Amino acid sequence: MKRYSAFAIAREAARHHTGWERAWASPAPKDRYEVIVVGAGGHGLATAYYLAKNHGIRNVAVLEKGWMGGGNTGRNTTIIRSNYLQDESAAIFEKSRSLYETLSQKLNYNIMFSPRGVLMLAQTEHELRAWKRTAHANRLAGIKSEFVSPRRIKDIVKIIETKGPRYPVLGGLWQPRGGTARHDAVAWGYARAASDLGVDIIQQCEVTGVDRDASGVTGVQTTKGAIKCAKLCIVVAGSSGVLAEMAGFRLPVESVALQALVSEPIKPVMDCVVMANTVHGYMSQSDKGELVIGGGADGYNNYTQRGSFQHIEETVRALIETFPLISRLKMLRQWGGIVDMTGDRSPIIGKTPVPGMFVNCGWGTGGFKAIPGSGWATAEMVADGAPRALAAPFSLDRFVEGRMIDESVAAAVAH
Repeated sequence: MKRYSAFAIAREAARHHTGWERAWASPAPKDRYEVIVVGAGGHGLATAYYLAKNHGIRNVAVLEKGWMGGGNTGRNTTIIRSNYLQDESAAIFEKSRSLYETLSQKLNYNIMFSPRGVLMLAQTEHELRAWKRTAHANRLAGIKSEFVSPRRIKDIVKIIETKGPRYPVLGGLWQPRGGTARHDAVAWGYARAASDLGVDIIQQCEVTGVDRDASGVTGVQTTKGAIKCAKLCIVVAGSSGVLAEMAGFRLPVESVALQALVSEPIKPVMDCVVMANTVHGYMSQSDKGELVIGGGADGYNNYTQRGSFQHIEETVRALIETFPLISRLKMLRQWGGIVDMTGDRSPIIGKTPVPGMFVNCGWGTGGFKAIPGSGWATAEMVADGAPRALAAPFSLDRFVEGRMIDESVAAAVAH
């Protein structure tokens, strides 16, 4: 793999850009792999990369039924933060956030990480108590976040209205090293680096069945034929339940659509991410000037990737009271992503009832921020055959043992 650099750009410019090589290979599938990872989104690609980079397991295939990064990785609002309340959540999200800090250098690919800061508004007395509690918990966990006053919030976000009649801003939780990254670039960077280490990324290859015998998993059936493997890891977000059913077990997840939209581009008006959890809306401004606005999840199970007018109307109507400036903007486009939700709104990283088969799912509405940490922890689990400390609390058996990691209540919102 040729390294990207300023010198390389100048060299290729002089050669009329005829020397650029493909960023990743597109091989035909082999008959057998040591590990098959199903799902070429951010989590699946990160898992494959860290298997090869950290554990030397390079006979790995990543199978994707569509195109790489075409699922939730390319359909989110790119928020990165780690200021969760529960110790287990804070640990894996902070691992992820810290990996994001240097990921461009590690992958030799600009993921456009922007530590612009994430501000979570308290607009009810309940949220006010919750964010103060979280700020104390973060301090004990070594995570830099702080509770800030309405006056400080107005300094951070000039366009905000803190004295709205229905949703006054009472305070907020501020994480200055949170931020955003370019979602496509994260997937492409991991794909390029993994491919260079020998990982096969096979697109347009849908898994249609899981092969197993008395000893455990033996391979998968795909639209490109049967492929054998010693270990299988499913990392397919909203389709996790479908793959689990193929293998003969059920997962405690529900699939719903989460929606977002972007406005027409305007001049810079905000340089951080703001989350208004009372109204379930959050907003940042992209490099192109679009306001990226996230809304709520559907209240019923579905697998659609289209948005609905109801959620867009409710989200925008509420956000306009907090950000009056956006009232006359036109919507440029909207979309939905299929997210997999667990009962406690925390992920599942663990072994399955089928020996040799592992699962990484249940990230719900907060999957993008977890990509590096999730891949790191899942690669450890697949390499060792059992999860290490980072992933161990998120095992599947916690639902049987009652070890819930309840972020739905603790964080006031699952994002």
